[in-house]
Amino acid sequence: MKDEKKVVVITGATGVLGNLVAKTFAERGHNIALLAKDQNKLDFLALDLNLPTERLYTQTIDLLDGPAVHDSAEAVHSKFGSTHALVHLVGGWMGGRTIPESSKDDFESMLNQHVWTTFHLLQAFVPHIAASGWGRIIIVSKPETVNPSPKTALYTAAKSAQESLVLTLAEEYKASGLTANVIHVKSIDTKGIALREGTTPAEIVSAMTYLFSDEAGKVNGARIPLY
Repeated sequence: MKDEKKVVVITGATGVLGNLVAKTFAERGHNIALLAKDQNKLDFLALDLNLPTERLYTQTIDLLDGPAVHDSAEAVHSKFGSTHALVHLVGGWMGGRTIPESSKDDFESMLNQHVWTTFHLLQAFVPHIAASGWGRIIIVSKPETVNPSPKTALYTAAKSAQESLVLTLAEEYKASGLTANVIHVKSIDTKGIALREGTTPAEIVSAMTYLFSDEAGKVNGARIPLY
């Protein structure tokens, strides 16, 4: 698979980090599939990428809709003939309350954003990715999943479950050439103000491009500290 142009599925690409991920892998010659909820932002990104239609797939989708995600995986595979990687960047942060102060609705929101979206994506896309004989699954998380901070229980619990899905997948498919890894950051410095513990989008994408390389084929099931 060395030097072969691959099919990269990116969720959450309409954010600052996702934009850079999409642009970076597009510039490297890979085919790009973008899944997002906001049609206007998706259209703007597609225009900015300026890729020929045969190299780009876009779809507005609710990742909480399992059958829709399955249909999306089939559509991507049908268009490109293969699927090689999933970079899942959808999710949000919620904190500032103790567990007794937290609401069920807020917890469900965190579980939806981090756990159910990941579950549906892995169920739908991993069979195609594993069948390619070379695959990469990458998510971004926070070290609170290992060392929880006060008043972050809802977010931390959801991200911990998301990580468990990805890291278990790494074990389940390690014989197929597929790797699945988690990049840990404390915060994402999207404004370039040199936050002491912040990690810039460029630094995160640099780690992703390494994980995407053949040389990183033995990096699997890892939480990679990038802070």
